[in-house]
Amino acid sequence: MNDILHLIGRNEALFCDDIQKFGKELQNIVSSSTFLVIGGAGSIGQAVTKEIFKRNPKKLHVVDISENNMVELVRDLRSSLGYIDGEFKTFALDIGSDIYDAFIGADGKYDYILNLSALKHVRSEKDPFTLMRMIDVNIFNTDKTLRQAIDKGTKKYFCVSTDKAANPVNMMGASKRIMEMFLMRRSLEIPLSTARFANVAFSDGSLLHGFNQRIQKRQPIVAPNDIKRYFVTPQESGELCLMSSIFGENRDIFFPKLSEALHLISFADIAVKYLEKMGYEPYLCKSEEEARELAKTLPQKGQWPCLFTPSDTTGEKDFEEFFTENELLDMERFENIGVIKNEPVFDDALLNDFEKTIREYRNRGSWTKEEIVSLFHKMIPGFGHKETGKYLDEKM
Repeated sequence: MNDILHLIGRNEALFCDDIQKFGKELQNIVSSSTFLVIGGAGSIGQAVTKEIFKRNPKKLHVVDISENNMVELVRDLRSSLGYIDGEFKTFALDIGSDIYDAFIGADGKYDYILNLSALKHVRSEKDPFTLMRMIDVNIFNTDKTLRQAIDKGTKKYFCVSTDKAANPVNMMGASKRIMEMFLMRRSLEIPLSTARFANVAFSDGSLLHGFNQRIQKRQPIVAPNDIKRYFVTPQESGELCLMSSIFGENRDIFFPKLSEALHLISFADIAVKYLEKMGYEPYLCKSEEEARELAKTLPQKGQWPCLFTPSDTTGEKDFEEFFTENELLDMERFENIGVIKNEPVFDDALLNDFEKTIREYRNRGSWTKEEIVSLFHKMIPGFGHKETGKYLDEKM
């Protein structure tokens, strides 16, 4: 963890004081409870699963669509923490399927359900089909698993949101904002909480994770030089989610207290730190062609070709924020965690219309991105969608 902290420009872990202060209570609750972690084999899901596992729960079931990532999760847990006294099982299931429904029907008795399943990349809005799957995963599967939790008498439901849900400018952030609206409706039937947090450093599919791949494949390092972001470590993401799950009051949204002055860092700066840690001096290139060509020779000389350019892709937010000016905050309860306090405010007719419209698109078997963007604008007045016509899939 210290290596990652150095790369993202920090010296200390973020939540140490809060984990220490609430540590005994956290241990007692987890060790006497049963858990289901949905999407538990992704980067954040694995971090959350590990935080639960090491506190010896009575039952811990993990569901994820990725069989291979699940295998790695089990190997990681066995190699780092060993075993627990309670029941630990993993299930390679698609939560949108009827097979998952049968799984819940067969047992489904959990004190806590944590949903980490999500399409989290801005690039997923590039076409109408992946965009529809984003709606399925981020909104409708969340609502479905919430209804199942209510039916089974679950004590508490948690799902992860994103900082991009605060004044969203891309469809991914907007889908999570709409998900939060659905949560408010279900909060009348079950206690729930969520979390908005920063980029998880070196999470699967992230630009920083891509640095590892580029080094292994001896390819150039590419990063935007004009975008600064907040980062948390994988362990910190797991700690924040577990804290929200256990200590969050109904409708609370937890977020990390990060300082603009202390914690913002650009992707290009991280790339430089990363290469220096790997023993290479960054070599700045002027074009993709130059970078690809130099990747064949520079590494042997202790240098690595880099291409740092301004960002021009759809959905990039100019700055990051965890809350809006209209949201009520509790900044006193925790040392390094802020809490957004919510009333159960939602427009039932609007939510029903959203479901009905998406169902009509699906039934007719065709839809356009423009139709979905228009629907999102209806759901989120003032939605500042930024469409440049360029996507990350078009870049190195």
